Amino acid sequence: MSIATRWEWVEARPVQRWALAVAGAGLGACALGAIWQPAQFFHSWLLAFNACLAFGLGSLALLMLHHLTGGVWGFGIRRMLEASSRTLPLMAVLFLPLLLGLAQNYPWAQSGGPHEIPHEQEAYYEVPFFCARAALYFAIWLVVMYLLNRWSAAHDQTGDAAYARRAQTFSGPGLILYGLTVTFAAVDWVMSLDAKWYSTIFGPVVALSQMLPALAVAIAAATFLATRKPLADLAGPALWNDLGNLLLAFVMLWTYVVFSQFLLIWSGNLPEEISYYVARSEGGWIWIAVALAVFNFILPFLMLLSRDIKRNPAKLRIVALAVAAMSFAHQFWMIAPAFSPRVFWLDWMDVAALTGMGGLWLAVFVWQIQQRPMLPVHHESFGEEALQHV
Repeated sequence: MSIATRWEWVEARPVQRWALAVAGAGLGACALGAIWQPAQFFHSWLLAFNACLAFGLGSLALLMLHHLTGGVWGFGIRRMLEASSRTLPLMAVLFLPLLLGLAQNYPWAQSGGPHEIPHEQEAYYEVPFFCARAALYFAIWLVVMYLLNRWSAAHDQTGDAAYARRAQTFSGPGLILYGLTVTFAAVDWVMSLDAKWYSTIFGPVVALSQMLPALAVAIAAATFLATRKPLADLAGPALWNDLGNLLLAFVMLWTYVVFSQFLLIWSGNLPEEISYYVARSEGGWIWIAVALAVFNFILPFLMLLSRDIKRNPAKLRIVALAVAAMSFAHQFWMIAPAFSPRVFWLDWMDVAALTGMGGLWLAVFVWQIQQRPMLPVHHESFGEEALQHV
């Protein structure tokens, strides 16, 4: 069989048209909202940006994880992870409006008035330093993305195993860079919404909140394309079972770190720490937390215990899409209460920004999937191991 088959443009075009139509409506509404309610626009844009960034950045981490560890599970979703990682240049552009509204989102960026940050942190939260750090984060992510995708394309073209070994060698330090940059970015872009609050486990929380939905989107895309060659020839029940098990593992790991943060802060009961959960447990915000517990852990956990669901692409896709959708709720719960503590508030611009940016991200993602064959063209372990796994 030929594994160099691409997703045909004729099939992808309706998906892109729908995504661009949604994006146009959402971004158009945001443009009008930016004139009428500039403060709310920047709040909503920050929420949408973090939610969409999670897919591309989490995919980059999973891609490095697969290069580092190997395994048949990555064959079916590697192209989806690569395509998702190539949306990071788009996210770098979409980050620029946030620089114009720093004072709207972050009290420490306001000129004059109480900044309410510890004196020893004032130098860290200088606006020029903040912008320089953001530029450094994106520079590192884009370089890592470029190198991994370049080596993958070269491997397809030449079959030279040196490119695969190069990606494997690079992925170890790359994951360390990912962990460091994501932790600092989480502090800068989310934790500093309340500069007095801190959590030593917040970096892992954000990292898992990126990898979980990224894996879910990749699985959903793979199951959607599973009826088309060459995926139809490779993707047997055992492959979907492996991906379902992996999704289950990440659901449990996400729950572990999120609950660990809550347990540590609850047991410590320090005013400067507990304020984070107080603001998110009153005025209706508690129901978002309940929904996350039910739909991002309990139900996916119970469903992914079923061998029948994991081995059925259609059923697995439903679970994966539900997990991906709940990532938006988690980002909303982490960010929105900073602007409306103890009073639940969902603004129409929150929906417009999420649909607009999400539709644009999806259109670029679908376009990027078409740029490469659905499966790696050359791989040392692709033959017998993959065929035995079907």
